[in-house]
Amino acid sequence: MKFTQYYLDCLSQASYLIGDETTGRAVVVDPRRDVSEYVGDAEAAGLTIELIIETHFHADFLSGHLELAAATGAEIAFSAVAVTEFASRKLADGERISLGEVELEVLHTPGHTPESISIVVRERAGDEVPYGVLTGDTLFIGDVGRPDLLGSVGFTREQLANDLYDSLHNKLLPLPDDTRVYPAHGAGSACGKNLSTDTVSTMGEQRATNYALLAPDKPTFIDLVTEGQPPAPGYFAYDAVLNSKDRDLLDETAPPERLDIAAAGQLVQQGAMVIDGRDPEEFALGHLRGSINVGLNGRYAEFAGSVVPSDVDIVLVVNDGSEVEAKNRLARIGFDRVAGYLTPAELVDHPEMVERASRMTAAEFESRKPDIEGLQLLDIRNPGEHAMGTIDGSVLIPVGQLPGRLKELDPTAPTVVFCAGGYRSSVGASVLRQAGFADVSDILGGYGAWIETVPAA
Repeated sequence: MKFTQYYLDCLSQASYLIGDETTGRAVVVDPRRDVSEYVGDAEAAGLTIELIIETHFHADFLSGHLELAAATGAEIAFSAVAVTEFASRKLADGERISLGEVELEVLHTPGHTPESISIVVRERAGDEVPYGVLTGDTLFIGDVGRPDLLGSVGFTREQLANDLYDSLHNKLLPLPDDTRVYPAHGAGSACGKNLSTDTVSTMGEQRATNYALLAPDKPTFIDLVTEGQPPAPGYFAYDAVLNSKDRDLLDETAPPERLDIAAAGQLVQQGAMVIDGRDPEEFALGHLRGSINVGLNGRYAEFAGSVVPSDVDIVLVVNDGSEVEAKNRLARIGFDRVAGYLTPAELVDHPEMVERASRMTAAEFESRKPDIEGLQLLDIRNPGEHAMGTIDGSVLIPVGQLPGRLKELDPTAPTVVFCAGGYRSSVGASVLRQAGFADVSDILGGYGAWIETVPAA
């Protein structure tokens, strides 16, 4: 058996290639949208990808089933209860898919979503102990899928949590202890609240250590998994729907159009938003006025999708050579309206269109805080982070909620923004400036730097 896990750090997303080397037949599960790596690896191993399985309609990324089907001719498969605009094979609970010696078994495991499935992988049909189980968003390492994302389409979190408990206890927990667990996501994903940095575990380890599986009864389980979930990024609902639709395909090799400053300015006047992908330090030294700073060296697509609407044109600011990467990473969440890009060099000759961003060290903030009249201090971390400690006098608005909660803030007040380490605070501060807030700074190093500074202050 050929078994490969592909882990995408910037989205904490895992996909899988499973092939039978005796027949050359292969399956890809939960592919991302830029699919060339799967195609290349399959060809190198002498495999033909003939089936693409989605464990559910993902909310945190736009799946690559259409791109991979176009590239390989493979069939697309979902749960039997999933409805798609494109042709798809319906997989029934308990259905077995033979690749030769390798066999896959489909388990309907609703709870995270109604159509969620898990895939049991056996190196040989009839093996008592499976090689592993691909659990999608039903079971993670250290956590389980959140059941609260579909409230807008008629499902209560309690209903789905009830289904999730049954799926875990009736379908997954009966698997042998040595069965490897391969989830669709890891630490950092907003699809759960306690995900491990590990990307593989075993059913035995999860049975013994996973807080949700240790719940003594269903009511306790429901309480545990419905409380304290991080805010879902704004693009989640958009992607969950788009994953069931027929749509345009991504050309992952095509670069966006290169723009000059005049063309970029005209697009902005027409409603486009500018995403500057440089690190916060570079962005602060000078950027196009009104830009949103989401650094490519972080969780670029997730935070861009959290603060930029899905229905606007986008102008990228990136260093030369990064334009295709930036375009493709946005495409991974279905943000295809990239109108073009410009490089920071374009800004040099147009100082009238450039502004700097105010950033202060934690020590500077502490020393200046008493003299900042009417200070508006904004904590843009998640509730779980905030609960573990914050700076006195701060208001909590997670960064993904910031665009929708601007009316809660005073745009004329001097505003200081902080997160855990300084990446999200640059995102949030730039959102405020773009919205017209007059005096905005963020704290270098975030709460982590502040907590180290306070004892010495």
